[in-house]
Amino acid sequence: MQPREATSHDDLAARFGRVRSLSEALVAPLSDADATVQSMDDASPAKWHLAHTTWFFETFVLRDHVAGYRLHDPRFPFLFNSYYEAEGRRHARGRRGMVTRPTLAEVKVYRAAVDSALITALPSLGGTPRDLVELGCHHEQQHQELLLTDILHLFSENPLEPALWSPAPKVPVAMPDTINWLDRDEGVIEIGHDGQGFAFDCEGPRHRTLVSAHSLADRTVTNGEWQQFIADGGYREPRWWLSDGWSWLQREGIHAPLYWEERDGVWTRFGLDGRRPIDPAAPVTHVSFYEADAYASWAGARLPTEAEWEAAAAADDPNGGNQLDSAGAVEPRPAESGPAFFGDVWEWTGSAYRPYPGFSAADGAVGEYNGKFMSGQFVLRGGSCATPRGHARASYRNFFYPHQRWQFTGVRLARDR
Repeated sequence: MQPREATSHDDLAARFGRVRSLSEALVAPLSDADATVQSMDDASPAKWHLAHTTWFFETFVLRDHVAGYRLHDPRFPFLFNSYYEAEGRRHARGRRGMVTRPTLAEVKVYRAAVDSALITALPSLGGTPRDLVELGCHHEQQHQELLLTDILHLFSENPLEPALWSPAPKVPVAMPDTINWLDRDEGVIEIGHDGQGFAFDCEGPRHRTLVSAHSLADRTVTNGEWQQFIADGGYREPRWWLSDGWSWLQREGIHAPLYWEERDGVWTRFGLDGRRPIDPAAPVTHVSFYEADAYASWAGARLPTEAEWEAAAAADDPNGGNQLDSAGAVEPRPAESGPAFFGDVWEWTGSAYRPYPGFSAADGAVGEYNGKFMSGQFVLRGGSCATPRGHARASYRNFFYPHQRWQFTGVRLARDR
């Protein structure tokens, strides 16, 4: 975490309250069973997300910085620690769905108790614990996005394909124009967080890097364009694919983005509003790095580097675009005008998730937050329709393994000049 700007008690308390309330709203339609089941090792039960984010505040703020605080339940740290080795043993990630107790109602009681204790303590907290409250708010916003995508994956495994929310009214939007290209000459640029406001430690330090002359697409790839890739045999032709990607495709039987099905000659997708026909004008989503790279090769292009992406996005508004404002059936929407770098889909880059020059992890257990994952993953940029508005920045580095695609992940093309 980078040093914070001065934040008043009232501002921090209000932010904490908004973040915590949104999490509660997101799970409001769920039954106890909905919130308990785990559909795959990469996903976690909604109940676990609610409890883990609460454990974060209880452990790193209340336990460590409020004299006399007693844990709500001494058994909970084992259940709701995620990967913090410094915090000791924990329940296996792939078995989180076996934790039928505490119930969803009991987890909500846990949240309320920790919220009350933290709000009471907040006026007396010094700089370090206040920084941890801010970190905890951003951490919970990350889990809000995961909560939505994990519920989506869970419901997709149900043969009934239930909708969590009713679909939003559709506003007709014309198909996007042919891609226009944003040119940049070769030169040395600066990327990384500049130290103003909040950032995760992996976003810095800010540093200089060389980019070659290149062009970046002014929008992301659409569903309609992806259908052309499928129709042209894109999933059947090995020459477009990395070796690992082709092996993954063959092993898993992949033939389209996650949640897509062709029914009676019509492509449909499953979303938080149930199964609906594909909108050809909307950004394609739920594609892996392997698929993104193959599509780029088929299109005679490549994926952008994260430096190229950040340089182009620096002038854009990170609070704009289609992002999460309230509980509901989020999905990528067709662009209405101009290049938009934030919202709709996380955009795969061709950059490995590795430390910037001069990076050092934070001290203590929270230092395990990002640095320990800098191996075998690729960077994504820009935020998605499920990213809480106000959470993203041009320097924000998301990261996933190349086969993963249950997040709202999409593709922006680049090419050399």
